[in-house]
Amino acid sequence: MKKPSYHFGSFALALLLSALPLAACAALQIQSWTLSNGARVLFVENHAIAMLDVSIEFDAGTRRDPATKAGTAALTNLMLTRGVAASGEQPALNESQILDGLADVAAQRGDSVSQDRAGITLRTLSSLAERQIALDLLARLLAQPTFPVAALDRDKARTIARIREAQTKPEEIASRAFWSALYGDHPYAHQQTAESVATIEREDLVAFHRQHYVANRAVITMIGDITRSDADQIAQRLTAQLSQGAALPALPIVAVAAGSELRIAHPASQSHILIGMPALVRGDPDFFALTVGNYILGGGGFVSRLTSEVREKRGLTYSVYSYFSPLAQPGPFQIGLQTKREQTDEALAVVRKTVASYLKNGPTDAELKAAKDNLTGGFALRIDNNRKLLDTLAVIGFYQMPLNYLDTWTRNISKVSIAQIKAAFQRKLAFGNLNTIVVGQSGAEAQSK
Repeated sequence: MKKPSYHFGSFALALLLSALPLAACAALQIQSWTLSNGARVLFVENHAIAMLDVSIEFDAGTRRDPATKAGTAALTNLMLTRGVAASGEQPALNESQILDGLADVAAQRGDSVSQDRAGITLRTLSSLAERQIALDLLARLLAQPTFPVAALDRDKARTIARIREAQTKPEEIASRAFWSALYGDHPYAHQQTAESVATIEREDLVAFHRQHYVANRAVITMIGDITRSDADQIAQRLTAQLSQGAALPALPIVAVAAGSELRIAHPASQSHILIGMPALVRGDPDFFALTVGNYILGGGGFVSRLTSEVREKRGLTYSVYSYFSPLAQPGPFQIGLQTKREQTDEALAVVRKTVASYLKNGPTDAELKAAKDNLTGGFALRIDNNRKLLDTLAVIGFYQMPLNYLDTWTRNISKVSIAQIKAAFQRKLAFGNLNTIVVGQSGAEAQSK
């Protein structure tokens, strides 16, 4: 095992003082080390409650879908709990037995798949007997899934039904068109369809699992009522039966092209509008300036500039928002709103004028101060329970962000200046590269634009 590194979370510690017993706070720290098999571990020891939260993630998100079989990543992750093979003296388990086994020890399992990553979470009692049963089941789910054909057929049918239903909804149509417009042939544009899911076979899931659910690309995060030695043993147990994965092929570069506008007919009474472009990589030094700047532009709810211009002054929408979604490669900047169909062009004009002005002039001193006060004042709520902290640790671990991220967050927010916001927005956004999707106009209206 490589030498562990430690980071004592002084700022996170201070934020949690009011919520946790003093003895627990005194022991709270973020520890990180790498196992001999290449798995990375992040751990926070917290004895405030007799629980353990665990996450294990892999570079197995939708960007790794085979080009012609979008949906493979999601189905692989979904079917990890459908059956496990026999191993040594341990018998094979079907889906019901797995779920009953977790329920018997009051353990809760979750799963997630995004563009970059996929994995499983587990919440279990920290008492030795219960946690061993839950963790043994988790280890088997990760290493020995059987992907039974009958369950695959059922899950495919359910997935296809959900896709077909979603594709009737204007918000889903807009989202799919948005990602296609921004990412074209890049794997970030992979979106499962009824047709692509129908082609996925058991062998595809077996191959995807073998390639991507591997020890040397595992990121394990834990927070709870165990010791550092316990955490190391758990991490080794969870990855002991996982194979070593070969290097993955490099993904193509995200190409940012000139913006376009697409209007799609739909009988909805309102137009659903999305505007954006690829913009931000996780860990980019502009992150904090963009976070503060976007809070002012459209991330601050009723106090944002877009809300003031589009809703308050003109009554063109109930809600308008903007955000940056950083990924391993440039993730999207997105503006979204809904408006009456007959007000579509007016709303678009106001949004574009507001964005153009903001890119040119940046925020005011008053807007900057209010944004910083709100962001720093609300930071404690981001890590006020184990699950939120686990999610943050998983991001830090997967994207290899600094271990002092929590300690320096409010300090970095507080240091942001107007000049930094203007420079960051001008580096990451270009008005001419913004793509616009409008769903909700009649066929004649759509064709006339």
